[in-house]
Amino acid sequence: MLYKDYTQELIGFKGATVTFVERKEKYLHIHMLMNRKVHKCPRCGKDTDKIHDYRIQRIKDISSFGNYTVIHLRKRRYVCPLCNKRFYEEIPFLPRYQRITSRLIAFILNSFREVTSIKNLANLANVSSTTAIRIFDHIKYSNKSLPHVISMDEFRGNAGGEKFQCILTDPESKKVLDILPNRKGEDLYRYFSKFKDRHNVKYVVIDMSGPYRSLIKTVFPRAQIIADRYHVVRQVAWAFENVRKAEQKKFYEQRRKYFKRSRKLLLKRPDKLTSTEVEEVEAMLRISERLRQAYVLKNEFYKVMDSKSSHEAKKNLARWYMLFYGYNLPEFHDCFRAFTNWQKEILNSFDVPYTNGYTEGVNNKIKVIKRNAYGIRNFERFRNRILHVMA
Repeated sequence: MLYKDYTQELIGFKGATVTFVERKEKYLHIHMLMNRKVHKCPRCGKDTDKIHDYRIQRIKDISSFGNYTVIHLRKRRYVCPLCNKRFYEEIPFLPRYQRITSRLIAFILNSFREVTSIKNLANLANVSSTTAIRIFDHIKYSNKSLPHVISMDEFRGNAGGEKFQCILTDPESKKVLDILPNRKGEDLYRYFSKFKDRHNVKYVVIDMSGPYRSLIKTVFPRAQIIADRYHVVRQVAWAFENVRKAEQKKFYEQRRKYFKRSRKLLLKRPDKLTSTEVEEVEAMLRISERLRQAYVLKNEFYKVMDSKSSHEAKKNLARWYMLFYGYNLPEFHDCFRAFTNWQKEILNSFDVPYTNGYTEGVNNKIKVIKRNAYGIRNFERFRNRILHVMA
């Protein structure tokens, strides 16, 4: 048994008196009642402190002393002498129609900010998963304005009957703006059209998605479209990898496995290689002329991406085009077409500091949320969980 005065100070409920405390297994049972005071009749407004009867209500609270806490509240029911109305006393720490305290509700909502499963946080709060979900579903997020810089991307959410969802972020303030149920053009158009301040958007960062570009030109006519630099470089990396895979198929098994294990070494920037790694790369490139040409194209494109301005990048990209024409590797044809088609948006990326880096980081966190929850089919709940975690 614990001393009631010590516990009363610790639990912090004002206007309450602890009568008895006991610990049983993993539970701490606190027996208490509110201090008697005058109440106003909810029907006629007359003051009364006349008690009609009592009842014991079990209330769950946040853990104390490393144990689940259950409050046994001796709850009074008052009676009005004027209109004979019977009503329960006011409990400041207990929301109406609830059997868990306000601070336990706050604890549950705060726990939803962690990237963990609902089952784990429900166990921590000593409530069922259904109760935790019901509490969280009261959370609603809305986006009423747009910043002057927007980053757009999609991720595989498998929620609300749609395979992909669209994410909007502000890469400047590192904030998630909204999660949209799908990436369909007509739905995105309807969403953006409701914003009266959309003409204030100056920059929109996207991967090299044709539908996104067409949409942005329609809803953000004054905005400059920026191709995310990571997705640009990835085009070259994919083309180089296709050359490596094609060439290593020509080798005997042992050498083929060696080239496969060395893929990261070949993708590494030359200035990051050690002297030993340089020798290994040179030995591999001597075996295949096509691989050597692809390696040169990859490294020369890294130099393009190191440009300090769009003017410098345009010159370096023109030189890279000439190199491409000279080698004429089929695996780089798609890469070349993408660059010529998106050259304006790619060059824009050299004059501003905005990328999809923050958005991709959020996407990785979304994957963890999905994995821990074994998927979330309810889109609104999925959206609110993401926004709550990233708030």
